[in-house]
Amino acid sequence: MLLVMDVGNTNITFGVYERRRLIHHWRVHTNRSATEDEYAISIKNYLREAGVPVKQIDGVSIASVVPPLKHVMEKMCRKHFNVTPLVVGPGVKTGLNIKYENPREVGADRIVNAVAAVQLYGAPAIVVDFGTAATFCLIDDREHYVGGVIAPGIHVSVEALVSRAAQLPRIEIVKPEHILGKNTINAMQSGVYYGYVGQVDGIVSRLQREVDGRAYVVATGGLAELIGEEAETIDTIDPFLTLEGLHIVYERNRSK
Repeated sequence: MLLVMDVGNTNITFGVYERRRLIHHWRVHTNRSATEDEYAISIKNYLREAGVPVKQIDGVSIASVVPPLKHVMEKMCRKHFNVTPLVVGPGVKTGLNIKYENPREVGADRIVNAVAAVQLYGAPAIVVDFGTAATFCLIDDREHYVGGVIAPGIHVSVEALVSRAAQLPRIEIVKPEHILGKNTINAMQSGVYYGYVGQVDGIVSRLQREVDGRAYVVATGGLAELIGEEAETIDTIDPFLTLEGLHIVYERNRSK
């Protein structure tokens, strides 16, 4: 069985593949101060609760955008699972030709998202990932990763607004019933939600011009369903795109 782990700034999403099928998945809060032993206890508990024998984990694939935790997870895999993990980064075969000025700057999560999008939906493609940062990645018809856009995530935007405006309260991020708010909370929710939807549609529409409007648009991440419900430019929502990309990259590197 293959354990796949997407280590993000806010959450860690991990799952288990049996052959080619994702059979279990979880999302936990990222704790930058946790040790490899603490993460091992947590992950093993999730596996046992799902009925997955720990000894049957014979492979691990990791994408991390938190450098200190990348090393923690590597140590955890070797110490507690007796497995040397595949960590997505330089030297790992992905099948993508990255046309970034400095390919090392492209986050591992963006790489595996692009790999999965091309494999599952074809190229050209645009991947929108709603994480701590909202990332937009463009893959052209030759399966070249040609670049993208990075914007503040919706939670980051709300926190910035609340911290700078003394009279504005923290709000739940939901789709409001009406765009016209009749109180402060509803007005904020409307501005945050529809403002973000407008940002997504605006950026995607401009990226489409780079490939003559032919790119298939895939959304993933924690708020993909909420934003995708209203956004007009998103073709499909795939909540497990990153995990699938980790699985694909692992399979492409098994011979190593």
